[in-house]
Amino acid sequence: MQTVIKYLSGGVLLYATYCLLLFMMQRTMLFPRGLLGTPPEGTPEIAGFEKIWLNTSRGTVESWFIPPAENTKAPAPVVIFAHGNGERIDFWPDELKPLAAMGIGLLLVEYPGYGRSQGRPTQKSITEAFVSAYDRVVAREDVDGSRIILLGRSVGGGAVCALAGQRPSASLILMSTFTSVRSFALKYLVPKFLVLDPFDNLAIVRSYKKPLLIIHGRNDEVIPYRHGLSLYRASRGGKMITYNAGHNDCPPDWNRFWTDLESFLKEADILGSSPKELK
Repeated sequence: MQTVIKYLSGGVLLYATYCLLLFMMQRTMLFPRGLLGTPPEGTPEIAGFEKIWLNTSRGTVESWFIPPAENTKAPAPVVIFAHGNGERIDFWPDELKPLAAMGIGLLLVEYPGYGRSQGRPTQKSITEAFVSAYDRVVAREDVDGSRIILLGRSVGGGAVCALAGQRPSASLILMSTFTSVRSFALKYLVPKFLVLDPFDNLAIVRSYKKPLLIIHGRNDEVIPYRHGLSLYRASRGGKMITYNAGHNDCPPDWNRFWTDLESFLKEADILGSSPKELK
């Protein structure tokens, strides 16, 4: 009996040590900013490009504003974009260039502690940065504050869902996004309450009343397809687009993606529509 108790005690100690290590390492795993190397200096050569520094409680955070290509005095819709955890805002201006051709502005918001931004990435600090960015962009005369589109990829879905919980938007687009970080606790055999940054996207989607688009790769090896399905099924009449892709190659065809996105935004009366009051 004593031997059994000894082995059980040893197993409990090993498990507790394992949980403690994961608890301490979880933010490094969720936000592997150290793998990205030193960010480049300088700014993209894009017409109308603006670098906007956001003041937060933990330091300054970088954001980039790129206006639409259309030369018009009418306030334009804007996409607020949140990237994946292994990326920086520097990676996205070229990939998202078609937005400008659609007459849509783009605001790229960096995560605290990433690139040239100060602070540390946590759900709280990221939400603070994105709320600050939102407030700055909707105050601009060239931006239609009633047509703010929130677009998040992978962990960026958590960032824009957190923002959607605090500020109004015209639509929410989640690409390759999870239901919540807590949903991965079982995979690592740890209790859910140990998760420091839960990013409960499912709760936000359930209550979101504006047009919602879920995009997911059927063969996603990082965030399984079932997460996208769960988000879609929990939504209030949202739309889902499935691509034959994994995680990092989603979408597999960017031309098709832009056609799909433009169609969604037109159906939502965000493109080619008059401004609407956000509620």
